Amino acid sequence: MFALGLMLTLIPPTRRGTMSTAKPLAIEARGLRKSYGDNTVLDGIDLAVPEGTIFSLLGPNGAGKTTTVNILSTLIGADAGKAFIAGHDTARDADRVRGAIGVTGQFAAVDNLLTGTENLHLMGRLHHLGRKETRRRAAELIEQFDLVDAARRVPSTYSGGMRRRLDIAMSLMGDPRVIFLDEPTTGLDPRSRRTMWTIIRELVAGGVTILLTTQYLDEADQLADRIAVLDGGRIVAEGSADELKRLIPGGHVSLRLNRADQIEKAANALGANATDPEQLTIQVPGDSSVASLRSLIDALDRESIEVADLTVHTPDLDDVFLALTGRPEHTQESTR
Repeated sequence: MFALGLMLTLIPPTRRGTMSTAKPLAIEARGLRKSYGDNTVLDGIDLAVPEGTIFSLLGPNGAGKTTTVNILSTLIGADAGKAFIAGHDTARDADRVRGAIGVTGQFAAVDNLLTGTENLHLMGRLHHLGRKETRRRAAELIEQFDLVDAARRVPSTYSGGMRRRLDIAMSLMGDPRVIFLDEPTTGLDPRSRRTMWTIIRELVAGGVTILLTTQYLDEADQLADRIAVLDGGRIVAEGSADELKRLIPGGHVSLRLNRADQIEKAANALGANATDPEQLTIQVPGDSSVASLRSLIDALDRESIEVADLTVHTPDLDDVFLALTGRPEHTQESTR
């Protein structure tokens, strides 16, 4: 854990939420703090999300993910700090912020007494769209989200995936440029989750910016341009999925040899940290870089070691999550 702690100290806490980019920022937060009594939920977080990207917040329950979304979407106020959406101050220009965003919570917020089309028309009226524009926009979204056959039915007859698609379609009625997706695939089956991922990618391809909170680590790995790991109300690491994986030790190359009599020789030559003579395998510490693999192969050639196959193992986001969250030096986990 010493190596992990050393690497984390290389990310200055006050700069984890910033990155240089030529794109304008769609979401920006500076020193956001929120407490409920003695319980600190957010302890000074910074975010910088360029337009047309997906930014994911990862963290355990109670880390502050939903509180962050609620502040950025103007549902609650921060105790300290500043936040801007599409250049609008969330505290001073809340109406403009609301006009620029769409929000989809953990559970589909559809009206079960209205049909799919009627739910969309209701959102159009709430956004003060004219009748003609409401009908046009609703028809467009019904087509886009593959809800044509279900549009005249009430959502109580929908599958979970259909309800989530309708929920996101409703959040798009106002043509927002920033969308907050708070656990958007909770409870969905694998096929519906993949469909939702496709929809999210298509929205971003159209220029929409998405802030995604999720506990599905593969979801963040698949979708996010950048990921922030939130724990105890603090951002403890930020970067692309690959950058975060490189923070965690444990990468190795697994080799299966052709000859049992070469296992000891290979282990000594390559600095193996584990061997299995019965399976004819050795494990060599290393990363997945081309340079390290070339060096390994060169060493095998020099020693004339016969290899049946080679597998590269790198830490995944599960390893990142487990290593970076729940650590004692972080603030006490909140209950919100």
